[in-house]
Amino acid sequence: MKTNLQPHIRIGNDHEVQYALLPGDPGRVDEAAKFLDQPEVLAYNREYKTIKGFYKGIPVLIISTGIGGVSAGIAIEELRNVGVKVMIRIGSCGALQPHLHLGDLVIASGAVRNDGASYSYINKAYPAIPDPELLFHVMNAAKKNDAKNYTGIVRCHDSFYTDKEQDIDKYWSEKGILASDMETAALFVIGGLRGIKTASILNVVVEKEGNLEGGINDYIDEKNNSKRGEELEILTALEAIVSYDSTI
Repeated sequence: MKTNLQPHIRIGNDHEVQYALLPGDPGRVDEAAKFLDQPEVLAYNREYKTIKGFYKGIPVLIISTGIGGVSAGIAIEELRNVGVKVMIRIGSCGALQPHLHLGDLVIASGAVRNDGASYSYINKAYPAIPDPELLFHVMNAAKKNDAKNYTGIVRCHDSFYTDKEQDIDKYWSEKGILASDMETAALFVIGGLRGIKTASILNVVVEKEGNLEGGINDYIDEKNNSKRGEELEILTALEAIVSYDSTI
């Protein structure tokens, strides 16, 4: 019997899981579940698909958050309500630097808060940063997996289609920002305010001078190196959980 059933993610606290991976795409939940033992679909409501399984004996949830900080924020809050204490985003990003290529991983050490979701919680003087200890384990796991990765600041935003996208990307690229996504800032800010340990691993699916629509379509159709990046970010997140769990 489900207890404390959450209205959107549709799971309760009867599963006793402390760790969750957060892809945006429900399809990526199925891909990540291939790395788990005893995968079991717990719920699929709206954009939130949840699978529970075990990685090296540790229970893990994989739950999709949809696109953007608003829907991600709902998942984060409701996961916390059912006892999840550690959340790692496994998402995609567009590169803002020329040295980043398809399938490279970006490990976010912080996020520019150009999104609305994080601002709805607290003003922008509050930093969007991951948990330092969890970040350490993620960086070590990426190295262990021989994943080509870069650690740095990302920019979070709410739309791909504003009239000034090229100017905005150019501005933040010149400031050294590595890549852009739509959920990391909300994850970090909500995590900080709610006492959740968070990290974000992003797979480059569009290069700096690449075409947005073409890059994303090729990624979905598995036509480029981004598919390998997806596998590596999943493994990196899972190994980081194992490493972190061994310290508590």
